[in-house]
Amino acid sequence: MASNVTDESSEDVVANAQKDRAIRRGPFGRIALFIRQVINELKKVVTPTRKELISYTGVVLAFVVIMMALVAGFDVLFGTGVQYIFGNGPIDGQ
Repeated sequence: MASNVTDESSEDVVANAQKDRAIRRGPFGRIALFIRQVINELKKVVTPTRKELISYTGVVLAFVVIMMALVAGFDVLFGTGVQYIFGNGPIDGQ
């Protein structure tokens, strides 16, 4: 049974990386090794379904809106505080 690179345990990956490092490679060999490792990593990527993508997008947008509201609230709070301390009291709309 042939071993599949994507099913290797982390210890096997480390052992293989150390074995590969021990072998002296020329510049083209290192580039080829890098490309093989990139391709192996890209094979591990799982593309989300349309439903998951919409869900993740909604979560990110909700988080961004909440953080914007939080930052805007702190901005108003600290701006009012600074205006009160260093200005002429609370903002009168002047």
